[in-house]
Amino acid sequence: MRRNEQMKTFPELLEEANAEIKSVSPEEVKQQLDNEEIILVDVRSKDVIEAEGQIEVSIHVPRDMLEFHADQRPDNPLRKEELNPEKKIVVYCGVGGQGTLSTKTLQDMGYSDVSNLTGGTKACVKAGFNLKK
Repeated sequence: MRRNEQMKTFPELLEEANAEIKSVSPEEVKQQLDNEEIILVDVRSKDVIEAEGQIEVSIHVPRDMLEFHADQRPDNPLRKEELNPEKKIVVYCGVGGQGTLSTKTLQDMGYSDVSNLTGGTKACVKAGFNLKK
């Protein structure tokens, strides 16, 4: 089967998403960890979080359920109220790809103050974050 010239590659999707979203560094996030107006969202799988840990103050919203949990309609039984669209949301994953695409998704859903944490948990550990299992 020949590659359809209309199909996009994963790197192309990331490039497009990065052109449309905001990103923040681990150092910027570390300075604001005590701010209750910021919600850190870990979009990695449950298995990965159990194996590697997550930033202590973050909430878990797996990427495969993001749209369901982010839909804030009052009658949505899957919504996560912690994903408050009125607050600043910082999304992260392991190295950045899932976080980038998830940030773009939330932005497309109408979340106005959403950013991707550059480099994900790998960069956070290098910046001195402790991950809690």
